[in-house]
Amino acid sequence: MNHVERYLEELIAIARQLDRSAILNLVEELVSLRERGGRLFVIGVGGSAAAAAHAVNDFRKLAGIEAYAPTDNVSELTARTNDHGWETVFSGWLSESRLTPQDAILIFSVGGGDRERGISANIVSALEYARKRGSRVLGIVGRDGGATLKAADVCVLIPPVDPELVTPHTEAFHAVIHHLLVSHPRLQRSRAKWESAE
Repeated sequence: MNHVERYLEELIAIARQLDRSAILNLVEELVSLRERGGRLFVIGVGGSAAAAAHAVNDFRKLAGIEAYAPTDNVSELTARTNDHGWETVFSGWLSESRLTPQDAILIFSVGGGDRERGISANIVSALEYARKRGSRVLGIVGRDGGATLKAADVCVLIPPVDPELVTPHTEAFHAVIHHLLVSHPRLQRSRAKWESAE
């Protein structure tokens, strides 16, 4: 089987294995967040940071949820890294944002964070800070889910179907699931441009 065929067949396999109830629970969490006037902080590193920025746009524009991605402010991100270290960039940002129990964080990550192995410790610190503040913790992660799966109130796990392609598959499904969320009838408030064009 060539790479194109294999990759696309694996995407189909992942889609079939996704936990539909976890996705529906994520919808309900976001509906509840919007109803109580809470804010959504979407956190990711690397490709997941790009997915977070895209999701923030759609949560705000299409779902009417006040949403932010800490990685969108590169000046603050680099200042916090320089002054306090990479591990604290998200927890520090959430602290300055006065995270409350009305708010939620949504983690996009391939592995979910693992402090012991020194992988995405900044995500682990954000999870710990959100828990301390009484905020809801949500996630869309791959591999075994790491610290995010353990800490989350609701987490969608992207099943790893190919150990050689965990990262591209997981990052692809960050976009698939966030688009599913913002187009869900319980969440969508505005239609996208092409769907509303004559």
